[in-house]
Amino acid sequence: MCIGIPGQIAAIDGVQAKVDVCGIKRDVDLTLVGATDEHGQPRIGQWVLVHVGFAMSIINEDEARDTLAALENMFEVEPDVGALLFGEER
Repeated sequence: MCIGIPGQIAAIDGVQAKVDVCGIKRDVDLTLVGATDEHGQPRIGQWVLVHVGFAMSIINEDEARDTLAALENMFEVEPDVGALLFGEER
């Protein structure tokens, strides 16, 4: 099963970004979505769906928060989901 995790873009350097996922900053490649939006503005603050280190799509904040809430509920039942949300630190 493939699962994407929502995260918010915190910083951009070229096509590489730091994306905040549940308080953990992750290195994410923006090549598939672009580092700038359709108006040429950097995507800082926007939400992306992250899978294996790549931003797969831009999503809105409501969708991101709903997905994170669902994943956090899954974590209560299946602890392995924690690695997706919180990294290996937990």
